[in-house]
Amino acid sequence: MTFDGRRFGSRFPHSKGMKVMKTSKNERSVDSIRYTRKISKTKLRNTFVAWMFMLPAMVVLLVFVFYPIVYSIPLAFTNYSVFAETKFTGLANFQRLFSDKDFYIALKNSLLFVIVVPILQISSIALALLMNKKLRGTTLFRVLCYMPVVTSMVAVAIMWKFIFDSNGILNTFLVNNGIISSPIRFLSSAKLALPTMMAITIWQGLGYYMMIYLSALQSFPEDIIEAAVLDGAGGWKIFWKIRLPLLQPQIWFCSMVSVIAALGVFDVVFTMTSGGPNKSTYVVNYYSYLQAFSKFDFGYSAAIGLVMAVITTAFSIALEIYNRRAGDIYD
Repeated sequence: MTFDGRRFGSRFPHSKGMKVMKTSKNERSVDSIRYTRKISKTKLRNTFVAWMFMLPAMVVLLVFVFYPIVYSIPLAFTNYSVFAETKFTGLANFQRLFSDKDFYIALKNSLLFVIVVPILQISSIALALLMNKKLRGTTLFRVLCYMPVVTSMVAVAIMWKFIFDSNGILNTFLVNNGIISSPIRFLSSAKLALPTMMAITIWQGLGYYMMIYLSALQSFPEDIIEAAVLDGAGGWKIFWKIRLPLLQPQIWFCSMVSVIAALGVFDVVFTMTSGGPNKSTYVVNYYSYLQAFSKFDFGYSAAIGLVMAVITTAFSIALEIYNRRAGDIYD
């Protein structure tokens, strides 16, 4: 086939006899294969770069998290110690554990710490509902609420220790202003030490859960709320019938995370009271730490950790079952 420029006038003066190139199916398929290979190479390169960025964190997790977890399982069935020969002891550590009064004290306090969870979640939802309104200063308030979350718990505990100490800022203020006659022993009283640390835990976690609930509230479709308002629904009915069911996934996630954190509390106890006074703030993780790094009884410490892992898993499964049943009710 030829292209005759004379049919189109003088616009193509040199086109007489020019051949038009037609692309065959084979050429198109070759180009398609080349393009596909180019995309595959790009994806492979991007994937490789992503894995290289994740590699340092993965190595840290493998060495300092996953390997100790796996290694502690067989360790719980031995009498491993720095100063003695390691021998397999079977269930001896667990028999000793279930007859250990100090372990039951620590377990009771760890379970009591779970009381923090409903208080923390209800407070976070209430704060998120307040922050969802268009009020002055909400941005600054969100920042102030979130600041404790990004602050180290050790630093937070040291700060609160200065505040709650018998000669600390709070007691000095209360005594000097005649509000109380003698200092309140927040950290040196067996009755007040554990509730004080619970309050600090709530204070630090409030901003984190508030932001999760707030982001969920802001993602809800406005037309549903507007339709409910037009139907005459009040604020409480809208919250109970619309917002709360829509918040169910976030409530489940936050409850799961806070239960695991409450059962695994350590740093605030370690920094503020070291288990005292009179073992009133013993928790399981701190008791396990004492056995390992004070008495160098790593086998017994691993057994404590293994039992606590089973208890935490049981709580997680119970929450999952409750979440599914609640989902069926709302559906």
